[in-house]
Amino acid sequence: MQNNLSRTWLVNQFCIVFVAVLTLHVAGATGLARADSDSGSWNVRDFDAAGDGKTDDTAAFQKAMDSATKAGGGVVYAPAGNYFFAGHLNVPNAVTLAGIWQSVPAHNGIRDQGLPKPTDDGTTFLVTEGVGSEDGPAFITLNTNSTLKGVVLYYPEQNVDDIPKPYPWAISMRGKNPAVLAVEMLNPYNGIDATRNERHLIRDVHGQPIRRGVLVDSIYDIGRIENVHFNPWWSMKPKLFQWQMENGEAFIFGRSDWQYVTNTFCFGYKIGYKFIKSKAGVCNGNFLGIGADNCHTALVVEQCAPYGLLITNGEFVSFRGPDPTMIEVTRNNTGSARFVNCAFWGPCNQIAKIAGTGTVGFGDCTFVQWGGKEKTRSAIQARSGTVLIRGCEFRQDRPQIRLGKDVSRAVIAENIFTGSERIDNQSEGNVQIGLNVSD
Repeated sequence: MQNNLSRTWLVNQFCIVFVAVLTLHVAGATGLARADSDSGSWNVRDFDAAGDGKTDDTAAFQKAMDSATKAGGGVVYAPAGNYFFAGHLNVPNAVTLAGIWQSVPAHNGIRDQGLPKPTDDGTTFLVTEGVGSEDGPAFITLNTNSTLKGVVLYYPEQNVDDIPKPYPWAISMRGKNPAVLAVEMLNPYNGIDATRNERHLIRDVHGQPIRRGVLVDSIYDIGRIENVHFNPWWSMKPKLFQWQMENGEAFIFGRSDWQYVTNTFCFGYKIGYKFIKSKAGVCNGNFLGIGADNCHTALVVEQCAPYGLLITNGEFVSFRGPDPTMIEVTRNNTGSARFVNCAFWGPCNQIAKIAGTGTVGFGDCTFVQWGGKEKTRSAIQARSGTVLIRGCEFRQDRPQIRLGKDVSRAVIAENIFTGSERIDNQSEGNVQIGLNVSD
């Protein structure tokens, strides 16, 4: 009798302990899930994102981001995988869509050098929607305080050696303070549409956008672009690269009230940097350490603001195309563009062609390898407007400056010429030339 009571008591105690442990386990698991949500972090895998490169993950990603915004915002994390998208994504306010990369990755030479493909490592988005047309929504739209970070955008249906297929913008930035950080845009047709927002931040972005890299317009509060480099890492195959050289524009600036651009570079475009007048207006800004190499025209100013484009420590190279030119200021320009401590080399036809009624200045710049095949063209050819050329070094024994009859004002002073001074002054305006030093 006593043994039966002991057995009954032991069984009861075991059941109590088992139920207690099970309760603690369930409570702990529920607590962990709640803590993960409370910490502001969501994983797309928990929303059935496959990441296998075949399954359409559009709905899973959007569901994860919508869950984050219902909780007031946070980070939606996409671990390493190849995420296939047949549709597009909208990143809500205060949500960050993040992959594994903390610094922008590189997949240069992936076709010819046996280096990792974008589908071999990291967080890669395979973009397919909208092929054949530039119209339609961007693949990813960012909104107020939303961020895209640490991913690779790859268009698997583009051909490395063919005329590229049009697509809508890869990324559009709207609202206030949208950001793109540490993103590799490997081969989009159109890269980033940074229009109609305030205080955008584009930092650590590399890749090869084929038709357009970054478009800035309708910005009424300061926009920032930092460490953005566009190189033909994905393809330099003849047919595609020739099309890019004949059609591509790396950076395009319409209306922006003080745009700040630092440490940017592009290689292999028809135009490296282009300043236009849009329906919203024109650009003024501070451009430091910008570069354009192997572009038909490195920098074009169609129109800019009177308060100016301040371009410092730039480097510009043009040697291909029908008329290789570093700087072209067109006849519509009425604003001011200043180049300070910049380097220009070719071999090109001319360093600069200047028209319009605005002001163009070169200060403490270095000019090399101009003149065309006959080496008879002037480095700087001003047709009209106001021209300032001061403290520059002309390192070739070739014609340095030509002023057309419609140049209204010019100061050419304190320059260093290689060989004799060769300034062709046809201006009917007020021109001051002096204190220049030649061999």
